[in-house]
Amino acid sequence: MSDEARPTKLDLAGELALKRTLLAHQRTLMAWIRTSASMISFGFTIYKFFEYLTTAESIRPAHHLFGPRAFGTGMILVGVVALVLATAEYQHTVNEFQADYGLVLRSVVGKIAALTAVVGLGLLLIVLFRI
Repeated sequence: MSDEARPTKLDLAGELALKRTLLAHQRTLMAWIRTSASMISFGFTIYKFFEYLTTAESIRPAHHLFGPRAFGTGMILVGVVALVLATAEYQHTVNEFQADYGLVLRSVVGKIAALTAVVGLGLLLIVLFRI
């Protein structure tokens, strides 16, 4: 095994700095999850509110190029895409840390991000297919 393939051994200060860096990456992904969940839920709420308003009140919506359904779909799509990109970046960083320092990370943050993305995709399908 060459020196380049061997994980770097850290002293205590370096190990603590690495742990702080990993925790900062987890906090960043959690912030992306929170932001994405807000965008997804806001988009779905806008869609459902105006759908309810048009059916319950018998209000005929004005014909616009960009209505509540398109706005809701856009918000949900932006939230899901942002979450997928943030999760991919997080996973890339974790893989680099594992290769460089031999760390094996077990974190619930990635699982929460995946669950949020699945829920967002489900809501996107509901809006797109008017289920």
